[in-house]
Amino acid sequence: MSQKAEKPSLSGTRLKTRKRDEKEKYDPSLFRDAIIAGLNETDGDLDLVSKYLDTAGAKLDYRRYADVLFDILVAGGQLAPGGSIVEDPDPNKLSKTHVCVFGTEESIDKLKAFYDIFYKLLRRYKYLEKSFEETLKKLILFLKGYHESDQRKLAIITGVFLATGFCSAKVLSNLFEDHLVKDGLSLDFATMMFRVWLEERDIQSINGALKKAQLDTRLLELFPLNKRSLENFVVHFEKAKLSPIADMQKAISTSGIRKNLQKQLGEMIKDEESVEEMLRFIQEQIKDNSLNDSEITTMVWNTIMAAVEWNKKEELVADQAMKHIKIYCPLLATVVKSGKAELTLMVKIQDYCYGNVNFMKSFQKIIVMLYKSDVLSEDAILKWYKEGHSTKGKSTFLEQMKKFIEWLEQAEEESEEDD
Repeated sequence: MSQKAEKPSLSGTRLKTRKRDEKEKYDPSLFRDAIIAGLNETDGDLDLVSKYLDTAGAKLDYRRYADVLFDILVAGGQLAPGGSIVEDPDPNKLSKTHVCVFGTEESIDKLKAFYDIFYKLLRRYKYLEKSFEETLKKLILFLKGYHESDQRKLAIITGVFLATGFCSAKVLSNLFEDHLVKDGLSLDFATMMFRVWLEERDIQSINGALKKAQLDTRLLELFPLNKRSLENFVVHFEKAKLSPIADMQKAISTSGIRKNLQKQLGEMIKDEESVEEMLRFIQEQIKDNSLNDSEITTMVWNTIMAAVEWNKKEELVADQAMKHIKIYCPLLATVVKSGKAELTLMVKIQDYCYGNVNFMKSFQKIIVMLYKSDVLSEDAILKWYKEGHSTKGKSTFLEQMKKFIEWLEQAEEESEEDD
């Protein structure tokens, strides 16, 4: 009877290596030590860093220890709550590496180059994307625990991440934490980050990303309560030569004011409050919020027309519209104070009638009534007819207005002759 062939045994060295790899795979401190040692061996050569991280993922558990991995790549070591590096009790072990964001020169070009490390890593291991965003949020929360230069470096590379679409603007949510806002860290970080972001992308892209993350309306919260105002926001970002950010906030603030104003005015109309009460309310809002008359005109018109459930029959809706609008002519006359506002109102009425088929034949009647009520002037109507109209329903509305325009022009000629 032949003896069974013995299986070749692993050499002692290979067995130790495999056991060590298994420990590194399932032990956070050994995982940390392995990553730090591997990064230090690259001597800061970014190509070697990428190659090391690419191959190390085959034996180390990136999925389980993603937060440790990103802690090291940003801060140089595993972070304790608050942002300090976790030191190994063994003094002979290195707990930190300089091959990281914080170990990179404070230069946009140098940090952009380090960004490629993250890009290549996440392109290779896509399952790390969610963990990366969560860790970046945590890193921002720990801002107070870093040196000032490291805070700036994190702001710069975060600006690069956002400009490239590498992560969602949701990573900025921790900037609004009270302890960061109070110490001015949030504002400093945001200023540096926006500078980098603006160099790479336009303001519409930034506004869109913030809106998607539901942070666009929270930017004033970057300021401490005693300094939280639109005026301070604008002064700060204009002084920092970031006027597009200031202009974006002005537009957002105005939009919020308009929405709130429109909501309150709608409630007043619904409650059948007097036009005098509405006038007082509108005048206070104009004074307090420095709103221009074109913006107010649009808001008032939209609110007036949204307050009614219109009859579905074309022959009845015209009469209903005339009665309803006539009530609020004094309100419109108060807010429509310039030729620009008059033209804005006429275009809005044109768009409204075009978008609501039952109003198509009512346009001329509405304009004439507003003329007789001193809301619209002769000059504004003539300008609208000649050059100020929109393209929506142009031929239909110009034809409706033709006879009235002829009458206005004739009256104008007679007035000149009398003079």
